[in-house]
Amino acid sequence: AKKLFADAQAMLTKLVEEQWLKASGVVGLWPANGLGDDILVYGSDERDKVIATFHGLRQQIARRKDSDRAHVALSDFVAPAETKVPDYIGGFAVTAGLGLEQALAEHFDATDDYGRIMLTALADRLAEAFAEHMHARMRREFWGYADDEQLSVEQIIDEDYRGIRPAPGYPSQPDHTEKATLFSLLHAPSSTGISLTESFAMLPAASVSGLYFSHPGSYYFGVGKIERDQVEDYARRKGWPRETAERWLSPVLNYDTRAAG
Repeated sequence: AKKLFADAQAMLTKLVEEQWLKASGVVGLWPANGLGDDILVYGSDERDKVIATFHGLRQQIARRKDSDRAHVALSDFVAPAETKVPDYIGGFAVTAGLGLEQALAEHFDATDDYGRIMLTALADRLAEAFAEHMHARMRREFWGYADDEQLSVEQIIDEDYRGIRPAPGYPSQPDHTEKATLFSLLHAPSSTGISLTESFAMLPAASVSGLYFSHPGSYYFGVGKIERDQVEDYARRKGWPRETAERWLSPVLNYDTRAAG
């Protein structure tokens, strides 16, 4: 472990000094309100025009009758539209992988698996660090809801701050296609050089994207397995045939589509 750490530090120093990689990122902040399991994004603080909708899924995890834990959706962390409370949502897309393929080709033999894996892993870690850095700036500067925040590195690692930054494709929203809405709002491809594949993977791979929530009670959660009724509701909200929703949500379905009819 000590050798691995030392090798990584040496390579990190070299890639910084010789500028092997380039980082690029964009963040955004928009007026927003919740509507059921969805989040409406407005074009201005007048809130008279919806310019995008983030679609959500609600937990269907079985609870004990005496449990007071809610079955949450991400929309629960934004003020409901009917309350008329002006709320906001943020988004980001960052990468530290620009130039990675060129660096791999120029500095490592095709047979140097150790070096190639090390550089790729460092690019991934730098992207995650970039995401953490921009989240801190969003809390303290751009959104400013925690402008007096003073946290140690250990506290940041422990996520001891207000708000979350969940990503499409992860447990709280397992549908990767929601990245398309985020990337459109952020103009991410032209702003950062990050693109989406047909399967909504990000290129360069050393990239991170997601949403910002400021609600003091927000937390990370997993939707878990979902039933056909929720899939049908989700498909209706997305404007999809049920079969399309089942394809994109296949990892979290709690039923066999072949027997669903």
